[in-house]
Amino acid sequence: MQLGFAMLCAGSVRAKNALNIMLTNVVDAVVGTVSYYLFGFAFAFGGSNPFIGTSFFALHHVPNDSYDYAYFLYQWAFAIAVAGITSGSIAERTQFSAYLVFSSLLTGLVYPVVAHWVWSSEGWLSPSAGGVGLLFGSGAIDFAGSGVVHLVGGIAGLWGAVIEGPRVGRFDAFGKPVPMRGHNATLVVLGTFLLWFGWFGFNPGSYARILVPYPDAPDQGNWTGVGRTAVTTALAGSTAGLVTLFGRRLLAGHWDALDVCNGLLGGFVAITSGCAVVEPWAAIVCGFFAAWVLIGLNKLALKLWFDDPLEAAPLHGGCGAWGLIFTGLFAKEELVVQAYESGEVGVSRPFGLLLGGGWGLLLAQVVEVVVIVGWVSLTMAPLFYVLHKLHLLRISVDEELAGLDISSHGGYAYAAHPEDHHPRFYADYTSIADGTR
Repeated sequence: MQLGFAMLCAGSVRAKNALNIMLTNVVDAVVGTVSYYLFGFAFAFGGSNPFIGTSFFALHHVPNDSYDYAYFLYQWAFAIAVAGITSGSIAERTQFSAYLVFSSLLTGLVYPVVAHWVWSSEGWLSPSAGGVGLLFGSGAIDFAGSGVVHLVGGIAGLWGAVIEGPRVGRFDAFGKPVPMRGHNATLVVLGTFLLWFGWFGFNPGSYARILVPYPDAPDQGNWTGVGRTAVTTALAGSTAGLVTLFGRRLLAGHWDALDVCNGLLGGFVAITSGCAVVEPWAAIVCGFFAAWVLIGLNKLALKLWFDDPLEAAPLHGGCGAWGLIFTGLFAKEELVVQAYESGEVGVSRPFGLLLGGGWGLLLAQVVEVVVIVGWVSLTMAPLFYVLHKLHLLRISVDEELAGLDISSHGGYAYAAHPEDHHPRFYADYTSIADGTR
């Protein structure tokens, strides 16, 4: 997944910022690893109350009866993905030191608290039986993280991009958007396929145990759910990609490979919540609407002068929110029982509203959307604002025009950069980096 994010980000920015965005993806991983080890896992899965964990700091008393090192490693992969999402929203104009700050907070506190709410058995939003009663008799179903991972990262990126403002030249004097396309479609497509492959680890892999037979159908078990989850994941993403392909053709008048890649990812983000509890046909519905959510939010973003180089906030935030609502509408009772009660006979749980399951699950899903938006806004917006006021968030106009690679990292991502053919131009911008101009 991290390799996919890195390639997608690198291809989606201009060549003069490629080295910077690849380094930030590495930093997201290494800073997130230490932060999640010291604090994040404890806040997410340490016991004692429904709101935040208070044990297992620095993996103290791990392994134990509940968690082992493999479980930590799996959850760590989710944590560092959140910071990668946020980085895309504020690409091409952010000081490198700001990445270190927000990445630590996001993986060490903000994301883990939400993970505790939903994925810890003691969490107040958890759909699993535990120390607290289930919200609306159901709990919020977010099987692999449409809300916990993607909505968290998307809202954090939204606040970062709003407080920083658009890139220089993104909108003209009349407020009309000026295209700033990424420099390498090959890397975008490569990153998209790598993420697709990684999603087969995130979604089907979120079954904690595979060799669990269902009592009412001994020939089936969690292994059946794993296969179906992979199918729903592929169908939702592919449907969203197709709808985006033709939708953008109608709106823009041409076939756009980069838009299709983002549409595909939007479908994956949306299905991540309900991938284990919906039938394959419902995944197609999910992907269809996810594509239009993404297209609509991107149109709205331009009208509001909102600049997100990777469309991360609309894609992960908007499609993540839709995915949670979708689950509340289309979750099948039998599959909910299989996923959260190991197929126990005679158990009844709220399921999708449109399938006759009542309002319980849908209300829990709406609550998850609202509290995630509130919590992330409460924590990340002040952080970005303080960094902005301290002049630690955005680079100068001269540095932005020169590109972060030369102004912050001493060189370009490519040996034969276009500016190398213009010595005077290169020398002028090099002087910005060394302080002589």
